[in-house]
Amino acid sequence: MDDDSRFGAFVEIGRGSRISNSHFGDYSYCDRFADIANARIGKFSNIAASARIGATDHPMEKASLHHFHYRSDDYWDDADRDEDWFARRRARLAHIGHDTWIGAMAMVKPGVTVGHGAVVAAGAVVTRDVPPYTIVTGVPAAPLRRRLSADTEARLMALAWWDWDHATLRERLEDFRQLSAEAFLDRYE
Repeated sequence: MDDDSRFGAFVEIGRGSRISNSHFGDYSYCDRFADIANARIGKFSNIAASARIGATDHPMEKASLHHFHYRSDDYWDDADRDEDWFARRRARLAHIGHDTWIGAMAMVKPGVTVGHGAVVAAGAVVTRDVPPYTIVTGVPAAPLRRRLSADTEARLMALAWWDWDHATLRERLEDFRQLSAEAFLDRYE
């Protein structure tokens, strides 16, 4: 983990994970061996083992893909790193919304947004934005189906339960466990 990363309350980082230039919202976690760079992770995000978010890329428009020309100081004592290349790479953020699930070995490319409540299936490669409450799967990832009805999704977005404080979450824990999304909304809207 580097100094450019920040972590909210109750965040968990699994063993062997690598985190760089990333911010995790409250209650989010990643399981073992996740590789997360240049990302903004919302609250209550669930990131499974070996997921890769904001995977760095190579300069495809250059004469060579190899990092010798931007990590030049690793090869020559008199050469500097290409800081402009690193700045461009760091600016291409992946955004993961609140209450999301990124499956095992899934990849979310730089510059992509995964909306609130969305699910990225195990092994999927996300190259385009994912709308809220959509389940995507495959390589490249494509929509499989919506998680909930459009009305329920809109209601959950308006409720924004992920902004509730810790005491309120505890007070309503049994309703999270027992009620359907619709019944939960009926009780707390």
